[in-house]
Amino acid sequence: MKKIALTAIFASTFLAALPARAGSGYYLVSLYENEGEKTIDFKSWSSFADNRATTTVPELGVSYMPNKTWYTEVIANWAKHGASAWETSAWTWQNDFLLTHGQYPLDLALHTNLNKNTDSSSGVDFEFGPAMQTDFDRLQVNANVFFERTYRSSQVSSTQMKYQWQGKYRWRPALEFGVLGFGELGSWSNWSAGAKQSHRIGPVISGSFRPGDGGNDSSNKAAVRYDVSYVSGKINARHASVFSMRLQYAF
Repeated sequence: MKKIALTAIFASTFLAALPARAGSGYYLVSLYENEGEKTIDFKSWSSFADNRATTTVPELGVSYMPNKTWYTEVIANWAKHGASAWETSAWTWQNDFLLTHGQYPLDLALHTNLNKNTDSSSGVDFEFGPAMQTDFDRLQVNANVFFERTYRSSQVSSTQMKYQWQGKYRWRPALEFGVLGFGELGSWSNWSAGAKQSHRIGPVISGSFRPGDGGNDSSNKAAVRYDVSYVSGKINARHASVFSMRLQYAF
């Protein structure tokens, strides 16, 4: 399987006062040039902000890559704030398009994300933007810029700008490690003051393996992929840390 892995690294959404909101969120949204591949995708993140109850949001999705260019996934999101009960928070439809296929030093994809919040007053979020990746031997570097706008919301919103980056050393397929960062800058045309911007950084480990064959059978297309990260910094001018994990079964 030829893997290009154009990536949008997961970052926090701009409306940090509503941390259960989905989107590129808190995950590395991995793209693979694996035509015909399907995945079952489980994710979960927990945020720990000063003087705020812990928020935990698990997500369950199914994805399909019908050709070399198009990746699509449907995701159900749940949320729990402190001692409150679990509730469905959103439905997400992600579509990503690979614009290059390894023929240039820098790979490029267009990431899109449509998020329907179950709370009708929170509206519908649409996110889009370029995801870029390059490699220096075993070092993989990603840099991404996304824009997000909320529609049909009870509050007036403008198009927000966020960034994502990662540097990861691919030591071996089952164990890769590095550093990633997320940030929200405010309105794309008028960034927030520095004290009100959000920036976070922390370690990430990831990897993949083929279950049952020790990774030696190249004809076995089934694979398990994982990502775990812990980042600290600011969300909406408040100190916070976020633990995220992702587990995918691809077949």
